[in-house]
Amino acid sequence: EVHLVESGGGSVQAGGSLRLACTASGFTFDGADVGWVRQRPGEECYMVSRRYEGGDTDSLMSVEDRFTISLDSAKNTLYLQMNHLEPDDTGRYYCAAGKILWSMPCLEPRSGRFWGQGTQVTVSS
Repeated sequence: EVHLVESGGGSVQAGGSLRLACTASGFTFDGADVGWVRQRPGEECYMVSRRYEGGDTDSLMSVEDRFTISLDSAKNTLYLQMNHLEPDDTGRYYCAAGKILWSMPCLEPRSGRFWGQGTQVTVSS
């Protein structure tokens, strides 16, 4: 059984930083499509940063200069370093793995797609 567990969320002021972590059991991140998905209040889920199975990474233009996705293969842990946080970054952040898309219904159960429970990030102005 696959379990993804996020940590590292919290409340910060604009300009601050947070590092999210996602640890997996029953699933190996290395060699898989993995990403961080954000759900802003009242909105659907959109991926903000993604690491493709080959190791390349990609992020939304709005975060690409501020967010960095990385993988510690030895720890099987996915990270999202978020710097210069803005109030628009507020939302619940989910780790997703497997058959993932840039836009997906939040927590949609689908064969081959796995979600964590999410961690809340709140950025105040």
